[in-house]
Amino acid sequence: MDIKNLLNYALVFGAVTLGVFLVVSTLYKVSMERQENKSGDEGLKHFVTMSRLVTLRFFWALLLGVGLAVILILAGVLNPFIYLPLGGAAAFFGWMVPLVYFRWKVARRKELFEERILDFTMGLASGMRSGLGLPQALEATSRRMGDPMQEELQTVLREYRFGMELGDALQRLNDRMPSEDMNLLVTTIKLTSKTGGSLVEVMDKMVEMIRSRREFQERLKNMTAQGRFEAIAMSLAPVAAFILLYIIDPALMRPMLTTRMGWCGIGLVVIMVSCGYYFIKKIVTIEV
Repeated sequence: MDIKNLLNYALVFGAVTLGVFLVVSTLYKVSMERQENKSGDEGLKHFVTMSRLVTLRFFWALLLGVGLAVILILAGVLNPFIYLPLGGAAAFFGWMVPLVYFRWKVARRKELFEERILDFTMGLASGMRSGLGLPQALEATSRRMGDPMQEELQTVLREYRFGMELGDALQRLNDRMPSEDMNLLVTTIKLTSKTGGSLVEVMDKMVEMIRSRREFQERLKNMTAQGRFEAIAMSLAPVAAFILLYIIDPALMRPMLTTRMGWCGIGLVVIMVSCGYYFIKKIVTIEV
């Protein structure tokens, strides 16, 4: 490799690195300003601070964007219509990966919490039926719950011991872990406490109501399972067809990977498949 080619590689690498750095730096500054102007997502804060999240997004965007640029340069790809869009896409992918990962952890924690709401309600009803007051029933029930329910109930009890009204502490729990069942339960407890009704009878009715909702949700999930499978199958079909055709006749499919028109066609297919999957999923998803 002569000096001229080395200079060309260095210039391309420097330009791509500078471009990725400027884009990611701008995203970093914008994200930091947004986090300073809002309290933040309570669910995300359970796993990572907002400043650390933005730093992780900056790191991965820069790493993947520059990393892909290095790979393309070493492969001899100097066409800006190839390495610039791909480098930008890699940087954007890296920017989104940490956020998607932590949001998945938040969603998983919320799912585990919702799975235990019925057991929590049954524990409250059983405790109050045996003569315990609401705070004592909460404490007894929390010992039998696994995380994250146990952790959240311990927070409620700690706030109650520090002087907060129990209804307000439960409302803060509902704000941290929003759920229709929990919202209904907290609202019912607060109203019954204010009106002087029987919490034991109310808890028994809440148990039956939540159990009925869960059974209906399970039946609905089974009914829409075929639609979800079809959405995944239709999304994977173009990928499977491309791989199969490439194996059968590589010369026919090679222009898809080596020409600008081919990459535009792949991009168009990806967009159309993504939109199709999104709309099919919306159709088969029914909120209860």
